[in-house]
Amino acid sequence: MFVDKAKIFVKGGDGGDGLIAFRREKYVPDGGPAGGDGGKGGDVIFRVDEGLRTLMDFRYQRHFKADDGEKGKPKSQNGAGARNLIVRVPPGTVVIDEASGTILADLTRHGQEFVVARGGRGGRGNIRFATPSNPAPYIAENGEEGEQRWVVLELKVMADVGLVGFPSVGKSTLLSVVSAAKPKIGAYHFTTLSPNLGVVDLGDERSFVMADLPGLIEGAHAGTGLGHEFLRHVERTRLILHVVDMSGMEGRDPFEDWLQINRELELYNPKLLDRPQLIVANKMDLPEAEANLREFHDKLREWQNGRESVRPEVAGVYPISAVSRQGVQELLYKTADLLDAIPAASLAEDLAAPTGERMVYRFEGAEDAEQFTIRRENDVFIVESPAIEKVLKRTQLHSHDAVLRFARYLRRIGVDRALRERGAKDGQTVRIADFEFEFVEHE
Repeated sequence: MFVDKAKIFVKGGDGGDGLIAFRREKYVPDGGPAGGDGGKGGDVIFRVDEGLRTLMDFRYQRHFKADDGEKGKPKSQNGAGARNLIVRVPPGTVVIDEASGTILADLTRHGQEFVVARGGRGGRGNIRFATPSNPAPYIAENGEEGEQRWVVLELKVMADVGLVGFPSVGKSTLLSVVSAAKPKIGAYHFTTLSPNLGVVDLGDERSFVMADLPGLIEGAHAGTGLGHEFLRHVERTRLILHVVDMSGMEGRDPFEDWLQINRELELYNPKLLDRPQLIVANKMDLPEAEANLREFHDKLREWQNGRESVRPEVAGVYPISAVSRQGVQELLYKTADLLDAIPAASLAEDLAAPTGERMVYRFEGAEDAEQFTIRRENDVFIVESPAIEKVLKRTQLHSHDAVLRFARYLRRIGVDRALRERGAKDGQTVRIADFEFEFVEHE
């Protein structure tokens, strides 16, 4: 089964805790602070490996966590940083943040890397807090937690040629006769529910990858039918083989079918119509196919003459019968010739998205710690602020000096004043995250 979508959890390693320690040397009384810093946690990094073709591996492992940094050591020794966790992904993988739907990265080139979850920095040891007024501080920091998120990986088929067309026009049959692929073939619509890949070998040292893509119907650009499940795979092909049922056995006009699908491609991403297209007139072994082909040529010529700019780029109309293999070899040689003339550079960068936006850059500076909210539940005042909670997590609450430092921090950013304005009195409970303490009036 072809797997092109996976949801996984990633977490960077936590930073190591800083250490409270003092020098213990013979003949050196009252040694100064000597607690080292904790090491940085490892990052989770996606790296493109051109040897991979599917996301199948992520069906069996969905959680990836980098190692934590080492704790600080005595004698002013810092803990070692953890190794980064490298996760290999195939080229063409789009990384999407599951919570926000934001596209984080579009990985297309071999060796390309993206840090999907950063490791936390290590906490500072007490040697970092020594001052002239406090030469022997009993303060250290906990390591910072690593980033964590659920991400969705989407892989667009990296095929040279994409077979497009209405359901049941013979795409799967064509793929089965030109390659070793064994797609499911049935006399009903939407037999193909996921892309099938096949390698076409012409025997003259030329070969290419062909993808049989799920059938398209009207409204696919808006997600109707298989909709986006189909269209996102078309983006990565260098050449489109547009298969048309020239027999008209289902009562449809072949030319209108061709126009309708091109409208859907244009509505999804206008750049898709710049892709060379070969029209494959299939089922020529059936009655009325010859008459329909002549009518198709006439309508195509009239349509092209009536437009100022002809889109899509039609490279030719090739009548074939996938069942009897009539005209198939000529079609394959023409396809190979066109591929030789098309640059092999990745089209992922040109067709990143209909909007052209594929990567979101954000400033990762310090958070505004002065932004906090206070609400009251019965007699408990609850202070909510991601920045304050972050500082709290880094505070070693078993140290009296560290608790006093945290209290001074709250007073400096105005939490004390805000609590007093909300009516907090001596002895009332204040909660920050899971940490509760009593409010003490202080002017």
